[in-house]
Amino acid sequence: MKVLIVGSGGREHAIALAVSRSPQVDKIYCAPGNAGIAELAECVDIKAMEFDKLVAFAKEKEIDLTVIGMDDPLVGGVVDKFEEAGLRCFGPRKNAAIIEGSKAFSKDLMKKYNIPTAGYENFTDPEAALKYLETAKYPIVLKADGLALGKGVLICENHEQAVAGVAEIMTDKKFGDAGNTMVIEEFMTGREVSVLSFVDGNTVKIMSSAQDHKRAGDGDTGLNTGGMGNFSPSPFFTKEIEEYCQKNIFQTTVDAMKAEGRPFKGVIFFGLMLTEDGPKVLEYNARFGDPEAQVVLPRLQNDIIDVFNACIDGTLDQVDLQFSDEACVCVVLASDGYPVSYKKGFPITGFEKFNNKDYYCFHAGTAKNDKGEIVTNGGRVLGITALGKDLVEARAKAYEATEWIDFENKYMRHDIANAILK
Repeated sequence: MKVLIVGSGGREHAIALAVSRSPQVDKIYCAPGNAGIAELAECVDIKAMEFDKLVAFAKEKEIDLTVIGMDDPLVGGVVDKFEEAGLRCFGPRKNAAIIEGSKAFSKDLMKKYNIPTAGYENFTDPEAALKYLETAKYPIVLKADGLALGKGVLICENHEQAVAGVAEIMTDKKFGDAGNTMVIEEFMTGREVSVLSFVDGNTVKIMSSAQDHKRAGDGDTGLNTGGMGNFSPSPFFTKEIEEYCQKNIFQTTVDAMKAEGRPFKGVIFFGLMLTEDGPKVLEYNARFGDPEAQVVLPRLQNDIIDVFNACIDGTLDQVDLQFSDEACVCVVLASDGYPVSYKKGFPITGFEKFNNKDYYCFHAGTAKNDKGEIVTNGGRVLGITALGKDLVEARAKAYEATEWIDFENKYMRHDIANAILK
């Protein structure tokens, strides 16, 4: 088989590694890819939103399967374009990817089908939002409706912060058109858990649970980011909680999308809050998480091509999804200043030390310069990931491996997976 992966981050590197392990695959392409993915695939200079170019390339190279990693092209309808051209593509169609593309849509879906989530209201008029906030209970959460690179969520401790948040999202358009509609949501307390799942339109099969660290600074301080680290499995996602979620959240969501005439095929990422009143949905994503993919996919024991095909063909019920009993921890090495402003182009050293099967160095924001050196090329640069017999061992190994890599303005959190030490 020939496989094309669309994207350029650590998630796509993890997907490429899983695909490379399939005996069915002879050739991998990635558009546009990065310096790390280039070791597994032939990188192609086509951007993720250049749909016509992607389709033309897939036809020219006789690609057997295209895998979409990123949210923007999915929400924009890239899968529809591939299917219209008679090409196999893994990911939801545009009318299903709206589950991530519009928070207002997903909240209304949950309300209609009694899927547990926080109370909320949707607003398209900033003045109406401000009036609502006058009598709201604080803290409260403001969410830009559309895609905002994981950063369009503001937790406001008081009325003054909320007023500033409305201006930021709806008036100043910090997140662009994503802020044309805004969701105001009650603040939930508890432990956050991420659960990735494969879906074929009818059947949902969950992967392993994971737990993200979204804030930039130690102790969950600073601005929201795309994710500064992750661990899997989450010891807080018990068998009892899993059974409740399977019945009341996972399958109900898949059935709801089908009932709405929007059958979902691909990956649904369930962002959950384990509250005192039980698990509730924080958000849906319509693709693998980043860096969740980096801690989940290395533990996948199935041939991922079989799973992708089962999702496309509607035969996922025939797949026995298996993951190793090992634990996995990922620590993101970022450029100092992320997620606001940072310099790039610094040479990176230490890659040669990743020669053990328990250690992974997933490239997120990297490129090659004119000298052929691998250099920093983004806010999140690398996902340093390790497997261990348990989370304590995996965490120790991941932090050990962060010391192997060096580049100017290297920054990381030092408390990833601290919760499991306690």
